[in-house]
Amino acid sequence: MNVPSPRTVSPEAFGERPEAARAWLERLGEIAVSAVHPDTLLPDRLPEPPAGRTLVVGAGKAAAAMAAALERAWDAHQPEAPLSGLVVTRYGHGPQPSDSKEQDAPGGGDAERRIEILEASHPMPDDLSEKAARRMLEAVDGLGEDDLVIALISGGGSALMTLPAPGVSLAEKQAINKALLRSGAPIGEINTVRRHLSAIKGGRLAAAAHPARVLTWLISDVPGDEASLIASGPTLPDASTPDEALAILERRGIEVSAAVRRQLEANHEAPRPDDPGFARDESEILARARDALAAGRAAAEADAVEVRLLGDDLEGEARELGREHARMALEAQTGLERPLLILSGGETSVTVAGDGRGGRNVEYLLGLFTALEGAAGIHALAIDTDGIDGSEDNAGAIVGPGCWARMGELGLDADAYLSRNDAYSFFEALDDLIVTGPTRTNVNDFRAILVLPRNS
Repeated sequence: MNVPSPRTVSPEAFGERPEAARAWLERLGEIAVSAVHPDTLLPDRLPEPPAGRTLVVGAGKAAAAMAAALERAWDAHQPEAPLSGLVVTRYGHGPQPSDSKEQDAPGGGDAERRIEILEASHPMPDDLSEKAARRMLEAVDGLGEDDLVIALISGGGSALMTLPAPGVSLAEKQAINKALLRSGAPIGEINTVRRHLSAIKGGRLAAAAHPARVLTWLISDVPGDEASLIASGPTLPDASTPDEALAILERRGIEVSAAVRRQLEANHEAPRPDDPGFARDESEILARARDALAAGRAAAEADAVEVRLLGDDLEGEARELGREHARMALEAQTGLERPLLILSGGETSVTVAGDGRGGRNVEYLLGLFTALEGAAGIHALAIDTDGIDGSEDNAGAIVGPGCWARMGELGLDADAYLSRNDAYSFFEALDDLIVTGPTRTNVNDFRAILVLPRNS
């Protein structure tokens, strides 16, 4: 396999040129994200057209790019077969200029898209999230056994395709979603609650499409890659129960309305895994965190950098994981003879206690930064592969030994910023934010720590 290299300069020179280490890490992140982009995943993956219709539905931060890649492949290989549908993505994550079909249109005009792209709000759903969900249920209504539904699902779909269960309002779902996010609950817990307060998640979209066959393609942002948790599994049966959702809310101390409690206590279960309606359905995870990490690892090893992979499913409090990884890097530096790269992925949590700005990647990195205390020869990058860390405009940030001195020159107090969950402002002041814009994919966090020998 031809492995791309992030090399901008020989790794042996990193100690002499800290800016080269930074550029190397940023390029490594770009390689990791590219490996899990829909343009890399979908061109050679098409189902046989059915006897009936092929309808595309989907939701998530990667949904528009997945739809564009699917449509290009469809037009190239089976252009006469009918294809239609709609997907919803986050505001600003819609079609790119490169997705234009203008070049294929007769006379140079803009060709009509087969798959409509909608946009809605994330991480808090809005009324367009609800409208998108209703339109998808309407689109699959009345399909028959000869029809095929292709569901394009990626992280972020839970908020982007929101339809409250009967008796529950959108405002109630928004409040619960906000409280869960602020509580530090892991994504598995959050999506369990979402599924049982929804009229479309937890397999309900697929149930509405049956007896048509449903083929689900997923890009996973969930630690452990449990398919039914990705975007709360709108086309996959649900093994959890309403009682579990209620227990999560109680454990997290989240107050709910009487209507929400009635919905959960009434035990309206989503379709179960043994539901015969799902017998012909198929699902496949096309990309996950381990694929991004594997691409990063291969690129680093091509540059003769030693790699230590901690895992693709790390969870926990972001700042505490950062501190743990700082200690690990300092220990690894003892006796080190050549550059070492420590890689990890997953989705951490942030328990919000302050009123600052930031996401879990900059919070992780600020925790790591305070624990390193300016140690020489250690550089670190942490990004969300979707290009948006939390609700800000950055993908993450990057730090190196020189940041400690610059912090002092600017009179910044890292611990104070951390105490108010204001890591974004801290790294903005240092000019160390990484801003990529939406990448149109999403396998969650990519973290890379470059440890150099002490004599570098």
